[in-house]
Amino acid sequence: MEVPHQLALAGPARRTRLVPGRHKRLIRWAADGTWEAILGAVLAAADADDDIELDSVGGLHCRPGPPAHSRSPQKGAIRSSEPSDHALGRSRGGLSTKVHLAADGRARPLALTVTAGKAGDAPAFETVMSRIRVPRSSPGRPRTRPFAALADRSSRAIRIHLRRRGIRAVIPQPSDQIGHRQRRGRRGGRPPGFDRDAHKQRNTVERCTNRLKQWRGLATRTDELALAYQTALHPAGILIRTRH
Repeated sequence: MEVPHQLALAGPARRTRLVPGRHKRLIRWAADGTWEAILGAVLAAADADDDIELDSVGGLHCRPGPPAHSRSPQKGAIRSSEPSDHALGRSRGGLSTKVHLAADGRARPLALTVTAGKAGDAPAFETVMSRIRVPRSSPGRPRTRPFAALADRSSRAIRIHLRRRGIRAVIPQPSDQIGHRQRRGRRGGRPPGFDRDAHKQRNTVERCTNRLKQWRGLATRTDELALAYQTALHPAGILIRTRH
């Protein structure tokens, strides 16, 4: 698939300085959904070649660099898309931003969102799952339900959400939930099913995050706006999909 020349912004371990016109175009395309549409076209081409396995969900932390101070955007469409905290939050490691993402079976990104660093994966789980959209090359609705969701130990709310959508949960049960169920005896019900062999593929999302971290501007956030940082993740995801 031919990649538009606008996507070739930066390669791994390189840093490209965008001229003001291109930077404005990057933000404008983020606000009107152009980058998501381009990623959708790449996913549709991969789906036509039967080259997508929907499964893993996870996240990565990103430390902001010195220029990443918060500044409110002025224009309407961009201002409405920008979170009030600019996706900056103080966690144990200091001020950081967290990227929550879903990856396929070949460690390539499918959907993502950014939050403040102090946020956990569980609150952003439904948001990431709702952003999985694989358009079809033929007429029909986009694919929005993965075959299974591989994740770390999580809450019951995530299991209920997956069960409601008909998605198989390949998630180990936390030790506190196991103890609570065992203390209740028969009233605790059966333990949830868990496919240990399938969960070994959980590392696909970790490999995906390692690929994203090859971009210096993603490993260390230097963008002032969360919208700009999240936008930079889309071209990186597109290039990862076209290269691998």
